Amino acid sequence: MDVLLWVVLPYVTILVFVLGHVWRYRYDKFGWTTRSSQLYERRLLRIGSPLFHFGILVVLLGHIGGLVIPDWMTEAAGVSEHAYHVMAVVLGTVAGICTLGGLAILIYRRRTVGPVFSATTRNDKLMYAVLALVIVLGLAATVAANTVGGGYDYRKTVSPWFRSVFYLQPDAGLMSGVPVLFRLHALSALALFCIWPFTRLVHMLTAPVGYLTRPYIVYRSRDERLGSRPARRGW
Repeated sequence: MDVLLWVVLPYVTILVFVLGHVWRYRYDKFGWTTRSSQLYERRLLRIGSPLFHFGILVVLLGHIGGLVIPDWMTEAAGVSEHAYHVMAVVLGTVAGICTLGGLAILIYRRRTVGPVFSATTRNDKLMYAVLALVIVLGLAATVAANTVGGGYDYRKTVSPWFRSVFYLQPDAGLMSGVPVLFRLHALSALALFCIWPFTRLVHMLTAPVGYLTRPYIVYRSRDERLGSRPARRGW
């Protein structure tokens, strides 16, 4: 079971994630969008969207630092393990609460605002459910490990396992003694990455770079009487 969960499943997830994005970009370019609903409602969106996006950005940077960067590198940079742990717990908890709060507002908005709910697909509902599960489990693992369990250093187990997958030398034994909440958080994250290419989350992998250099869009009036009117003076 450990080999299936921590060796086979990660590579299946990576395969689905990569090939899914290739397929989506090739056959569904017009669907590669956030499916924005800003036109339907803005008040709740102005609160929930920044709260969620800034929170998830901090969470993402924290995961990159904790999973990708080995502990000996941070110690070599002058950051002790205790200082790193305190900073990670405080920032991670605050960012997790902001992310969860923003997501709760966005889900409430999508459920209670009629036009927004009408534009919500089953795909969106699945994405919101899995995303909420990942955030809740991650926040619960962080809080439980550092309030009830007296702290847990995932950089000794989860981080080396994560890197071993990309080294093509996966070590499932590293995950055998990991607390259950951390393992559930990892499995839910794998599920999220599996459905990622087929949801609106694909917009995270793109940036409107061409917008900076594209030509101006020229708008012309269809009013036939416009040519007989004197031009309005501007500045």
